[in-house]
Amino acid sequence: MSYVVQQAVQARLVASAPRMETVPTTLRYDREDPFAVSVDFPPQATLEGVEVSWAFARELLAAGVSAPAGAGDVRIRPYGYDRTVLEFHAREGVAVVHMHTSELRVFLERTEALVPSGHEQSFLDVDRGVAELLRDTC
Repeated sequence: MSYVVQQAVQARLVASAPRMETVPTTLRYDREDPFAVSVDFPPQATLEGVEVSWAFARELLAAGVSAPAGAGDVRIRPYGYDRTVLEFHAREGVAVVHMHTSELRVFLERTEALVPSGHEQSFLDVDRGVAELLRDTC
């Protein structure tokens, strides 16, 4: 059984130009980090021309597909009939992308099948985490 959920989706980058560019994007969830999801953007979607990955709370994504959520670096809100807006705030600026809400809901359902909400702590390996923190202290 796989402990990682990956799903390819199309994201539309919102720019100052009237046309939005569509880029292939990957949503990822790993049972070893049960509270987080990530969105991976390919090099052609970034100013630096390198792959960029944003990680944030799965709970934030779940809330944001139904109502505005987030007040920090990642903000998510519904937009229109079947779109969700994800905003990524960094020192360099703000990236705004649109994704199909239905694709996000399918992804969230798949993560729920792997780790049900409210049971994330059962999948944390605290001993390994402490060992990693202490590894370089000696």
